[in-house]
Amino acid sequence: MAYALRFVQRFRAADEAAFMALEAQFAVLERRKGWPRGRRSRPFAGREPGNTLVWECELETLAAVNGAVAAMGRDPEHARLLKRQIPFFLGAWTEIYEVLDLPETRQARRARSSRVS
Repeated sequence: MAYALRFVQRFRAADEAAFMALEAQFAVLERRKGWPRGRRSRPFAGREPGNTLVWECELETLAAVNGAVAAMGRDPEHARLLKRQIPFFLGAWTEIYEVLDLPETRQARRARSSRVS
């Protein structure tokens, strides 16, 4: 069973450029540390306003989700960047979703893994 880990951050619209510049540094940190590479998106239409950033990745186990969150939480570079980004937050939360293992999902996952192998 897979899980989707999401960090949702609503920021002050007036601070968008500074917020996104820091987010770019988080992306570099992810790659350098070998952490899960999250997909970043912003709402185009929906419940959340446009000044919301969603970081999301999929991990195979809940233990992997917990390990990723723990690794980020104890990393001093991550803490320094987060400390600089927090003043721009209007709200931030973490969500974990269980990825439903419907027949179509299993088939797609098998097809992806066979292409990688």
